[in-house]
Amino acid sequence: MKLFCRKYGNGPPLVILHGLYGSSDNWVTIAKKLGNSFTVYLPDQRNHGQSPHSQIHDYDSMRDDLFELAGDLNLKKFFLAGHSMGGKTAISFALKWPEMLNGLLIADISPFTNETGRQSIYAQHFTILNAILSFDLDKISTRREAGNVLLEKIPSEKVRELILKNLQRTTDNNFAWKLNAQSILKNLDKIMEGVERQTDYSQQIIGFPVIFLKGGDSDYIPAVDFRDIRNVFPAAEIIEIPEAGHWIHVDKPDEVVNYIRRLLL
Repeated sequence: MKLFCRKYGNGPPLVILHGLYGSSDNWVTIAKKLGNSFTVYLPDQRNHGQSPHSQIHDYDSMRDDLFELAGDLNLKKFFLAGHSMGGKTAISFALKWPEMLNGLLIADISPFTNETGRQSIYAQHFTILNAILSFDLDKISTRREAGNVLLEKIPSEKVRELILKNLQRTTDNNFAWKLNAQSILKNLDKIMEGVERQTDYSQQIIGFPVIFLKGGDSDYIPAVDFRDIRNVFPAAEIIEIPEAGHWIHVDKPDEVVNYIRRLLL
């Protein structure tokens, strides 16, 4: 799939992958701050932003989308960062094509399925996606009105703002969703999946720096996963960012920028 992609700065190539409900827009400010260190590429993943829609939405397909993008951009080796769903896509890519990476940064997501929190996380996403799908866009004329409607089902202001960024004006001055919520809901089980846990990995990923950033106020990288993360990535640094939630790049953008730059050292 041909992904929409933005480009900023100069230097060694860095690709940053957004999370669920996000888009390349969410990372523009960080990309501009990194522009004196990297050439930053910000793709929209499938079913998000300005990239094509598909009934298929899993980590193998998103990994392959990234491989196709790298070929189109003539990126033989590059740095890779990803948040949440984008982090799992980045991990899937690293497991398939480690020789193409100079460094990897994963923002607040574990490679593995969150067994303890899976049911509650699934329920949260199920509620959000059904709120989007049940939305009657013909009855609103402003984003403020849309926000008031979402308030009934999505109490978190931060999540509502993220969802509202997916609203776009049409040529006839109405609203439409850029996000393919129907396909995402259909594939929600696959989005919840992760790397299979093993006691002995036949191919450990080495040869480049790996950083996992954990939000101090987030439980998306539970401490019980640290050992398994290092079984896959033996040299991985797992760094907690205090006072940061799951959207760590929103809560602590300067820290995220600094740790991405650290991949160059």
